[in-house]
Amino acid sequence: MIASLLAAAGDFTPPVADYHALAPEIVLAVGICLVLLVDLFVEERQRWITSTLAGFVLLGAFIPVVTLAVIGGDVRYGLGGDVLDGRYVIDEYALILKALFLIAGYVVVLMSSDEIESGRYHQGEYYVLLLTSVLGMVMMASSRDLISIFVALEFLSIPAYMLAAWNKRNSKGNEAGMKYYLLGVFASAIMLYGMSLLYGVTGTTLLSEIGPAITANGQFSGIEALAVVFIVVGFAFKVSAVPFHQWAPDVYEGAPTPVTAFLSVASKAAGFVALTTLVFLAFPLASDVYQPFIWVLSAASMTVGNLLALRQTNIVRMLAYSSISQGGFILMPLTVAGEAGVGESALKAVVVYLVVYAATNLGAFAVVIAVSKKTRSGEISSFGGLFSYAPALGVLMTVFLASLAGIPPLGGWFAKFGAFKAVLDAGTNWGYSIAIIAAINTVIAAAYYITVMREIWMKPVPDGDVTPIRTPSSIQAALVITCGATIVLGVLPDLVGRFGDLSDLTGALGG
Repeated sequence: MIASLLAAAGDFTPPVADYHALAPEIVLAVGICLVLLVDLFVEERQRWITSTLAGFVLLGAFIPVVTLAVIGGDVRYGLGGDVLDGRYVIDEYALILKALFLIAGYVVVLMSSDEIESGRYHQGEYYVLLLTSVLGMVMMASSRDLISIFVALEFLSIPAYMLAAWNKRNSKGNEAGMKYYLLGVFASAIMLYGMSLLYGVTGTTLLSEIGPAITANGQFSGIEALAVVFIVVGFAFKVSAVPFHQWAPDVYEGAPTPVTAFLSVASKAAGFVALTTLVFLAFPLASDVYQPFIWVLSAASMTVGNLLALRQTNIVRMLAYSSISQGGFILMPLTVAGEAGVGESALKAVVVYLVVYAATNLGAFAVVIAVSKKTRSGEISSFGGLFSYAPALGVLMTVFLASLAGIPPLGGWFAKFGAFKAVLDAGTNWGYSIAIIAAINTVIAAAYYITVMREIWMKPVPDGDVTPIRTPSSIQAALVITCGATIVLGVLPDLVGRFGDLSDLTGALGG
């Protein structure tokens, strides 16, 4: 028996791992262990070391992403080419999104360092969970298989459930964590059931093989349609699309503000990445099923999110409903992704929108953190007269709100322009109708963004206290990064277009 085993081993050729392509994941994995170990041995007053170390880990993981993008060429896979048969891929599409997740995570670390320390939270565990969630997002960008997508999704979601309840002394924080966890598990179960149905009817979990398999008999069966619907429903929860959005406002309000920013940007973006990958790779011939469904999700998210945002008096809840509305705009290009000749522009519009939205929304939350340190309030009225005693923060908040509203020449206008262009280029009734709904909602959204601007520029200070705000250096750094990205991505749209089209992204996805 031993001889036969040795003989079999002699014929086995071990896979050759491309460690350069896998470097971002490796750096994050090592960094998570390092932060955890350091936290065990540092004293309480030196816990700031963990936040600094977490920031360096994210920047260290970002370096190989840059080198991979510069080298390009044949470096397009993370596990030795065909070892996993295309189930985990490093291409231009993945690199763009990995960079987005790592930079967003770094900005959240900057926003968190002072907030977590002053709030007397457990710092070491916080950064371990944050880095773990980012690792799941980075894995999601390269996943091209149902199993790897689900593992990556749970890898990023489970730490997020705990982060949402990090403010354990606050009843709203406990409610936020419990609600997020229960609804998240329920959505994951629905999505996993859809994936199991899809595997049952196709016999494969590889996305590039699922597309041809579900239409191999020339028609789309009821079970296949049900599988697609269940999977889309699962991801609709992850991106807080209406009517699966009920968790978002309460969770955003109850969680610590840096966690809220993280959930509204990075976690939401990861859900969109997975959904986009599935639409282009696994469901390219199932547009008759997902197109009407995503159309309804997009239209409902834009409309309901905006109408409910108009009624809010709390800035965090307003940004939560704004996030739901923005998710509807991100879904908009996917409503025409199955139309001939539109796939590339639709995919490009989604990627660019995710990048711009991340920079803008993180910046808005950074201002909220800075202002709330003085006002101790989350009410929109607490921003009254902000420009009179904190002009820099007033201008920055105006820039971020104007970008979210789609006002040129900021990044938000170009993101919305790309989404509108994608649906109009389709030349279909689906595209024209969603464009009309989006145009109306753009006007509605401007109303509540301008309401906050009016408080900042035209209203008096509520309590008459005009003491200048002391903004921590870490928050200042976060504001510089986010504001710079928001302005540059709008003033230089050609740069955005080129960034979103390092290669034919539809080709990178196999579509």
